[in-house]
Amino acid sequence: MLKPAYAIPALPPAADLETVAVLREAARAHRYLAELKGRATAIPNQGILIDTLSLQEARASSEIENIVTTQDEMFQATLFPDGPDGGPAKEVALYRDALKRGYDRLAENQGLLTNNTIIEMFQVLKRTTGEFRATPGTALRNDVSGEIVYVPPQDRAAIITHMTALERFLNDEVASDLDPLIKMALIHHQFESIHPFPDGNGRIGRILNVLYLTKVGLLDIPILYLSRYINAHKAEYYRLLQTVRDSGQWEEWLLYMLRAVAETARQTLELVQGVGELMAEYKRLLRTNHTRIYSQDLLNNLFRHPYTRIDFVLKELGVVRQTAASYLDELAAAGLLEKHSQGRNNYYVNKPLVELLLRMSDAKGAR
Repeated sequence: MLKPAYAIPALPPAADLETVAVLREAARAHRYLAELKGRATAIPNQGILIDTLSLQEARASSEIENIVTTQDEMFQATLFPDGPDGGPAKEVALYRDALKRGYDRLAENQGLLTNNTIIEMFQVLKRTTGEFRATPGTALRNDVSGEIVYVPPQDRAAIITHMTALERFLNDEVASDLDPLIKMALIHHQFESIHPFPDGNGRIGRILNVLYLTKVGLLDIPILYLSRYINAHKAEYYRLLQTVRDSGQWEEWLLYMLRAVAETARQTLELVQGVGELMAEYKRLLRTNHTRIYSQDLLNNLFRHPYTRIDFVLKELGVVRQTAASYLDELAAAGLLEKHSQGRNNYYVNKPLVELLLRMSDAKGAR
């Protein structure tokens, strides 16, 4: 039997949101975010961070939904996108594609984050032409007991009404003087409670977090991903989502999300610094020992694609296949890349970069 539906509130809710504890945690989160935003500008090509970190987020976010893949499988799927359909690695790649689609649309729409963009991201993620839910009967259950814990709005017209109101709140930076990080936490809770799609709501909701931070200028590019923190504290995440619905008490939820931002920003700072140091070392080695082939475009390729191949190099450097192959083989012979074969295809791994990414993704979210 379905439980009575939670009454989706108007935003912002009529509650004391900016408590002393919340404002203290928000200040800490802002401090780390500002440092991350500044540090990211030291990477010469911002696309490197977007591409590399979005895949890490895709993997972590998918794991929350029990879609588990290895780093190797994930990178293989980006190397050979025309491979067999299905499987966790393909799901992860689709998440990355949905995130990038949303970021592109945000720029094209002059900073507006619209429901059309949200629907388009869902369509990319699920490879569908579907839109908001049209069939009643959706209910969220406890994974262990099977008990229904929450029933989102069932009527499509109600879903559209709630999503229209959310779109207005999301894009209106004048009507509310709330701290934008508090607002992000409200938006995330509201989206997850509306649960507008038949599937993929958790992943789309997590994409909205970083797109909103980019929209309001707290980041220049979408490189802060909360999924690893949420995955490390998943039971608390779901408990607090439901606590708000049951009691209308927002403080614990807001503190959780603000801690997630602060800890993730701090950890991402370390990763960005590590990527920058590794790029600088590779640049020194290329300029010293591989003067004939050195270019900034080649260096960017090796870090934009931790697993690269001849096709990527010839496309991004504008060279012929034979030249691209000779570049990669020279770097493999020097130990800067590892050369591998899959069938008739060769690919090349930037092992120090992959190991750096693995150390971050395998570390537990801090408290």
